[in-house]
Parts: sequence; structure tokens; C-alpha cells
Amino acid sequence: MSVVWTLKPEDVARIRFAFSPVWELVASLRTLRDPARQSVHLPWIKAVRPRLAALDMGELLALVPPSGYIADFITPPPDTPLPEFATEIRRIRMTPPERAAEEAGIVTGSDPAIIERFRSDPAAGIARVADALEAYWDTCFAEYWPRVYGLLERDVMRRSRELASGGARQLFAGLDPSIVWTGERLLIDRPWCTDGGLHGDGLVLLPSAFYWPSVAVMTDPYQSMLIYPVQGVGTLWEQGPPPAPGALAALIGRSRAQILTALAEPATTSALARRMSLSAGAVSQHLGVLSAGGLTVGNRLGKEVVYRRTPTGDVLAAGAAC
Repeated sequence: MSVVWTLKPEDVARIRFAFSPVWELVASLRTLRDPARQSVHLPWIKAVRPRLAALDMGELLALVPPSGYIADFITPPPDTPLPEFATEIRRIRMTPPERAAEEAGIVTGSDPAIIERFRSDPAAGIARVADALEAYWDTCFAEYWPRVYGLLERDVMRRSRELASGGARQLFAGLDPSIVWTGERLLIDRPWCTDGGLHGDGLVLLPSAFYWPSVAVMTDPYQSMLIYPVQGVGTLWEQGPPPAPGALAALIGRSRAQILTALAEPATTSALARRMSLSAGAVSQHLGVLSAGGLTVGNRLGKEVVYRRTPTGDVLAAGAAC
């Protein structure tokens, strides 16, 4: 059984990327339940598991069973490329109660009594689940989100370049082996069947670190969304900035060498600041020096400026790594 979506030209033209703190938060619940499935996240699991005892997670976990369908209303497709967690929680709280009750009734593998309690008063259930998500975020996830955000951001920059240079064919060819683009139809190898076209409003592509290495889909009554495994997840819990080769650090300084090394993939000032544990102002100053020296260049993408190495910067970084 596979998902088969027909993409009209207007859908292809409206392909957009986004990433979602709520999606990662919800997906991480399965990671906690089955650490063996995603041993790459063990450093995070070990850090946050002792904190779970203070949280009331029963109803939330019932809507996110260990496998199978997750109630869609708690992972709404992002309506902007970079949604804030607080904004996504407000959207969850605004879910029509009848929709939440219907989706809760589809969930399998959870305690029927908990599901029935939710469905008996879905408006109150939505409020309780949103409260539980906020408490879980504050206790276990908020401090780690900048690290996850940086990984997702680098992936989106890479995929956006692929879409711009090679179109939909090149983009979909690199997302995951389970995703096949025929030039008209998108075939997604999932144990769930939904055929037909999109709605003319495009397709949201969402990289995920905590749903990795699987793919997932959402569709009616939501905007169609394809969740795919982010690249580079193995680097997520590495401590500190990338090592700066000694010769390169001696030539341009350790911080600038680390930034140049990190720009193996394009990144924004804020993403580099989080990875380097430096202030955004300090990173901006270093980027100014690197750009003046012809080693990096910045290009505006929406409200952000994305920096990448120039060919000269590539040569210098590669030579120092030899």
C-alpha cells in the first residue's frame, strides 16, 4: 500500500519548506517510548527521562501511540516557514472540538478509557493536551530546540538549492528512497493508502530529526504535508562547534576557522551563533572579515541572510583539513 498524490503544475509551483517545533516535540514522544528505534537520540533521552515523572502525560501519550496514526490536530501543518512554538500551540487550542473528537476516535493502540474521556468533552480535552504539550516543551525540549532548529535549517537550505537548480525531479530523488516522483505523481511507500490529487495549494515539505528515519504524510482536511528524514542527524548531539584545523586557525583565528569549517553547508548568522556558542554580533563581525577576504558570501533569503563559502573558501577549508 502506498500514498499516491497527483501534483498539478500549480501544486509543484507552490512546494514550500517549513519546520515545526510542535512536530518535533510530538515525534520525540515516540523516541522516549522506544529508544532502540532511534539510538542516535540517546544523549537527549538520558538527559530528559528523569524529568518526566513530574509531568501528566497520559492523555497526550494516548493520542500519540507507539506506532500508527497520531491525532493530526496536535501536529498542524505549519502556515509559515518558521513558526514559533507559542503560535503552533495557539493553533492547536483553536482546533474545532468535533474534528479533535473524530481524530481521537481513529487512534488505535491506546487505553480506550482515556480516549473516551477525551471524546466525551473534546473542548476540555484539547485544552488539557495543549497544556501537557507546553509543560513537556518547557521541561524537556525548549533548551534543545536551538540545536534541532540549526540542523533542520541547514537541511532546508540544501533542499532549496536542489529545487532551484534541478526542479522537483532532483528534489524528490534525494529526499528518501521511499519517495518516488514520476513527473506527475508522487509515490510514497507508506502502510496507508490515499490516492488523488492535492488541493491546488501546494505541498509542505517538513524535515524531521525525531521522526527520522521514517516518512509521514498528512492530507485532508489539512494542507498536504510530507515529512521526510533530515540529513545529518548523526551530528545533532555532537558537543560544541566543529573542530578548527590547526593551520587554518593559526592563519585566520580559531573562531573564524570554526565558522569557515561550519559553512560546509550554508547557514544564517543566528544558526552559526547557536552552534558556535557565540553571540550573533560576534559571528557577524567574523563573517564580515571572512567576506571581506573573499572566503564567504551572504545572500538574502526572505528576512534572513544565508552565508556560504566561496570557491576560495572551499579550497582553503579543504586544504587545511588535509
